[in-house]
Amino acid sequence: MAKRQILIAAIVCLLAAGAATSRKRNGGSAAAPTAAPFDYYLLTLSWAPDFCAAPGGNKDPRECGIGRKVGFVVHGLWPQSNTGRGPENCGSSPVSQAIIAKTLNYIPGESLIQHEWKAHGSCSGLSAEDYFAKVRQARDSVKIPANFTALAAPTSENTQQIVDQFAAANPAFPKAAFRATCTNGMLQEARICVDKSLVARACTAGAGSCPAPSMTILPPK
Repeated sequence: MAKRQILIAAIVCLLAAGAATSRKRNGGSAAAPTAAPFDYYLLTLSWAPDFCAAPGGNKDPRECGIGRKVGFVVHGLWPQSNTGRGPENCGSSPVSQAIIAKTLNYIPGESLIQHEWKAHGSCSGLSAEDYFAKVRQARDSVKIPANFTALAAPTSENTQQIVDQFAAANPAFPKAAFRATCTNGMLQEARICVDKSLVARACTAGAGSCPAPSMTILPPK
């Protein structure tokens, strides 16, 4: 009887080990990396017309193709510190094709998905599957102001106007949860601060902001 129990225990252990190996190979429920210290997330939405108009860089036609009319796309969900930048590059393995397929409607490019996991997601303490589920959930929780979706010509606004528009479109969020950044006088990103449960919260200074008195917003093409 004792030998039979030992044999059964050995079989169970082998099956468990095989299942764990299979999960790792599939990129699904593999063990999550160890979380680096951080306080909240910064959901960063890149304004595609600005990125696509900038010289150089890898311009994916899914984001920059004429007639695509792409506005805000997810740049990342970044672990952030209350006192400055958050941790980066905490070590990772490549993201599986299954996760990429679920995420392309949010981040329109495989290379950026892989980069965001390596640079930021790997510091979250989550598996790649759980991290990108959070990315999608965070983006789905934010409503884009109507004036951005209807923009037909370049316009000029200041940071506060953009923050006010996002706050009005998302009344359940505190106004302090929104930031806008710029490059060379152009709208670069909208940033939304959320806690680790994805509840909107006030940003800190490290979340960034556009220092220019106004910025140009290019229309989607």
